Amino acid sequence: MTEKKDNQGLSTRAIHAGSAPDPTTRARITPLYQTASYAFDDTDQAARLFNLEEFGAIYSRITNPTVQALEEKMAALDGGVGATACASGHGAQFLAFLPLMENGDHFVASRNLYGGSITQFSQSFSRLGWNVTFVDPTRPENFANAMTDRTRLVFTETLSNPGGLMVDLEAIAKVANAAKVPLIVDNTLATPALLRPFEWGADIAVYSTTKYICGHGNSIGGVVVDSGNFQWDDRTPALTQPNSAYHDICFADNFGPLGYTVYGHAVGLRDFGPCMAPMNAFLTLTGAETLTLRMARHSENALALAQWLETRTGVTSVSYAGLLGNPSYQLAQKYLPDGASGVLTFCLDGGYEAGKAVVEGCKLFSHVANIGDTRSLIIHPASTTHRQLSNEDRTLAGAGDEVVRLSVGLEDLDDLIADLDQAIGA
Repeated sequence: MTEKKDNQGLSTRAIHAGSAPDPTTRARITPLYQTASYAFDDTDQAARLFNLEEFGAIYSRITNPTVQALEEKMAALDGGVGATACASGHGAQFLAFLPLMENGDHFVASRNLYGGSITQFSQSFSRLGWNVTFVDPTRPENFANAMTDRTRLVFTETLSNPGGLMVDLEAIAKVANAAKVPLIVDNTLATPALLRPFEWGADIAVYSTTKYICGHGNSIGGVVVDSGNFQWDDRTPALTQPNSAYHDICFADNFGPLGYTVYGHAVGLRDFGPCMAPMNAFLTLTGAETLTLRMARHSENALALAQWLETRTGVTSVSYAGLLGNPSYQLAQKYLPDGASGVLTFCLDGGYEAGKAVVEGCKLFSHVANIGDTRSLIIHPASTTHRQLSNEDRTLAGAGDEVVRLSVGLEDLDDLIADLDQAIGA
């Protein structure tokens, strides 16, 4: 269980949470525990570990000290009680849903999501019998209107990818709370450095740590963070009914606020195996230490670049929540007072072909399918990340034919402007 240290600042937690000196070697940096398994003290201790009567390392698919350090850091940053790290952001979404959904259950999700999430929810999750209704998140009542007696959760991105739509998180949380279902939020774009969802009523947060948490484009990962606040009931039998694989223990009763997180490890990672590699956890731990500094610079550069793009001939519109006049501006002032992150989109006169041409014309911006790197990145979503969607769904998700997405890095602003200027001019 993660000890909450509310008296410590966010930058202090980013550096120190989960990263005490190694108890054996006294190494100050969390070591890379590149091991598959761990020696038991004796057969009795091994039995207690397998029975969940004692917490400890058994096998790195379920627990690993390097991964655990990252889990503790992420829980501390969000103010949660526990976390489960896994192989990717999509793995995190799967593990987040697993304890809550049964065959035939339903959930309500924002339609303004990363294209891969829309496909995961509508295609792959539907094969498991997990049914979704997508709604316009700008009207919180839409979530309530879409609910059925089988609805088990509400899902939204806090700041949408790629459109940069800021949702009214507090209002959506009230809708979920009134229906007595948990609100799960993808907080990848904002990160805990800019927005801590539990402070606004969310129950569970998921992240692609590949993005800003790691911040250097060198490792894939995801994490689920639990606030520990939601009271599970008979609508989530995986947590509230006896589990025969563990001698009929009940996760919610046996582990209290940690029940959801323990289930994520003991069942989710054990049975489906989407564990985070220790090396990826090690790299992500290193990146997370500078999260607050990086997010401030990402936001500063992105705002300045968005303001410049508004004045550039050939650009028909710019979408960035930090821009005065943007539809999300007022909500961003409420939820993101320290900056609106580093992702923005802009539309070009010339549509689909113009978008592709500008992407190919950039020399400093890297053309890759990622965000949250120290390097500035550019992509044309309609031909890449969102191409699996219909034209209508792409437009609704903020990824129409004419849209170009930028992940603004930490370079000098003048160099970023010069590169975009020559690409647009060409």
